[in-house]
Amino acid sequence: MMSSQEKLSIIGSGIMGHSIALTAAWSGFHVKVWGTNEPDIERARVGLEEKLRVLVGYDVLTESEKQDIIQAITFTDSLTDCVADATFVIEAIPEILELKQDYFKQLDELCPENTIIASNTSGLSATEIAKLTKNPMRTVVTHFWNPAHLMPLVEVVRGKYTSDETAERALALLKAMNKQPILVKKDVLGSVGNRLQYAIFREAQYILEQGIASMEDIDAAIRYSLGRRFGVTGPFMTMDMGGLNTNAAITSYLFEDLCDRKEIFPAMKELVDNGHIGPKAGKGFYDWTPEFTVQMEREREEELIHWLKKDIESVKQPAK
Repeated sequence: MMSSQEKLSIIGSGIMGHSIALTAAWSGFHVKVWGTNEPDIERARVGLEEKLRVLVGYDVLTESEKQDIIQAITFTDSLTDCVADATFVIEAIPEILELKQDYFKQLDELCPENTIIASNTSGLSATEIAKLTKNPMRTVVTHFWNPAHLMPLVEVVRGKYTSDETAERALALLKAMNKQPILVKKDVLGSVGNRLQYAIFREAQYILEQGIASMEDIDAAIRYSLGRRFGVTGPFMTMDMGGLNTNAAITSYLFEDLCDRKEIFPAMKELVDNGHIGPKAGKGFYDWTPEFTVQMEREREEELIHWLKKDIESVKQPAK
C-alpha cells in the first residue's frame, strides 16, 4: 500500500482544485495541477497566493514555508502531461455528471494501469462517475470539504466496483496529507456529511415556514449550541453523554413531529427562481452587501483557522 510515495495530480484548478493542491504541497507532496487554459491557471495562482497570504498572516505558515508550497505545485494545461507519471489523480471539475464521466473515460485511457482515479464530487454517485471506464476497480470518491485547505474531513466513498486496495490507498494518502478521512462503505447520494447537513437544512426551513422562530434565531440556535458541541462530540457520542434513556424518551415523541418533506421549500424556490442565490447575487435568505460578505467570510475563515491551529498542535510530538 502506498501513501506519501504517491505522485499526485489534480484535474481542475478552480477553488477546490488549487486548495487540494495547497493541502498536498503543505504536507510535502509535489503536485501537478491541470487547468483548461492560461487564464484559468492564472486565476488559480492568484487564489493560491491569497490563501497562503492569509495563512502566513495568521502565523500558521512562515514565509519560507509559503514559498516551499508554491515551488511544490506545477500548473499545466496539458492533461496528458499532468497525469503521465501520476500514481494518484484527483478530479475537481464542475458538478456535472456527464462532464465527469467524460473526463474519467479520458483519464482511464491516459493514466498508467496502477493509478488511482478519484473524484472530488460532493454528492454524485461514485459508480455512475466511473460508468464509462474500463477499470472501475481503481476509481473512488475523495470528497474534500470547502475550503479544502482548512477543513480536515475527506469522505472516501466506495463505488460498486471500487477495490479494497483503491480505498486503502485513498485513506493512506489522505492521512499522509494530514486530513481526517472517513470511509463511506456504500455509494449513496450525499455520502455522510451532506446527508446529515441537509437533514438540518430541511428542519431549519420547516421551523421558519411554521413561524416557530426567526431565520436569525434558527441560525443562532445552531451556532451557539450544536455548532459548539459537535466540534468535540459527534451525534452518537452526544447521545451517549446525554444518556440514551433520555434520548430514547425524546425520540418517542419528537421523531413523529419532525419534518419529512421531499420537495424544495417554497421560500427557497422563490429565491432561486428570482436569482437570489446568495452572496454572488447580493441576496439569498440574507441580504449580502459587499461589506457583510467580507465580514462573514473573514469570521468563517478565522474560526476555521482557530480549529486548524488546534489540529496542528494536537499532532505535534512532545519534545524529548
